[in-house]
Amino acid sequence: MDLAVIILLAVLIVLVFIILVRSVRIIPQARAGIVERLGKYQTTLTPGLHFLIPFVDRLLPLIDLREQVQSFPAQSVITEDNLVVGIDTVVYFQVTDPRAATYEIVDYIQAADQLTSATLRNVVGGLNLEEALTSRDKINAELRGVLDSTTGRWGIRVSRVDIKEITPPPSIQDSMEKQMRAERERRAVILTAEGDKQSRILMAEGQRQSAILSAEGEAKAAILRADGEAQAIRKVFDSIHRARPTQKLLAYQYIQTLPKVAEGSANKVWMIPAELGDALRGVGEFLSRPDEDGEGPGRNWADEADEESAASSGPEDEPLVTPEEVRITEEDLTPNLERTTVDPDEFTIPRPSSIDPEAPVHLSDPMPPQDGADRR
Repeated sequence: MDLAVIILLAVLIVLVFIILVRSVRIIPQARAGIVERLGKYQTTLTPGLHFLIPFVDRLLPLIDLREQVQSFPAQSVITEDNLVVGIDTVVYFQVTDPRAATYEIVDYIQAADQLTSATLRNVVGGLNLEEALTSRDKINAELRGVLDSTTGRWGIRVSRVDIKEITPPPSIQDSMEKQMRAERERRAVILTAEGDKQSRILMAEGQRQSAILSAEGEAKAAILRADGEAQAIRKVFDSIHRARPTQKLLAYQYIQTLPKVAEGSANKVWMIPAELGDALRGVGEFLSRPDEDGEGPGRNWADEADEESAASSGPEDEPLVTPEEVRITEEDLTPNLERTTVDPDEFTIPRPSSIDPEAPVHLSDPMPPQDGADRR
């Protein structure tokens, strides 16, 4: 009897424990529970402590109210240009109505997957491959609009849809890689050519400026040299003019200058002037003329000139050329750099008015008057 009572008490304790367990329900935060009473929807349990009627109320599996992320496998989609591409999508959604999510759809995740595949085929089917690769934002917006409008009656809100990857066929990938490689090579060639062009332009500009500066320097140097030579010629011409040289001295200097014309290794032919014979004849007659005592041509033209000078002007010696006193001043040593144009025609070698430069020289001819005196 005692044993039967103990067993009965134990059964009663177990039964009471089971009843308490099935009667008390604790719903966690961000969860929701659907309660059915005798198979009919009774209520939706919110987070907290709740009591149910044992063996009458049934609590369905809890529903997560947090935002969920569901990644769907690649979907084969045919583009407008008849290319099959694989598209992976990611959907962000949240259950807003646990009752609708429970009774309006059997499996809302699978339903969202199938709806996403159908919408992708509709959207991507109107685009070619290049547009599909570059229009992800447009595809995402259209997918989200269709999914949100359809899943709203299921108690689900779609917050975001992203295309994770678009995989074209392998042959198209090879073609795209070749095209990309060719495009990069073309850009590299263009950039290289542009850089070479710029460098050549800069080098040409530098050479042009250098040539201009060199030409300006050479022009100024040539002008300075020409001015210096012009002033030197002016000084020489003035000195010759003031010295009043005779025809004999000019003929002698002319003969001494002729050998310098033939100097230089490049001179193969020496052209003798026509008037050389007359100049040599005049000098020869002057050197070979006998003296007044009949002694013969043993006297030179310098002695004869001295005698003639002594006879005409007195016992004092008089040179063939009577130079004026020339003094070199500081102004003569300093070239006039401001003078850039010199007319050499204004400087002429003065000749006595009584001497014909084309006539031969005869020693028997009388000498031209000099300083107002007649020379014989």
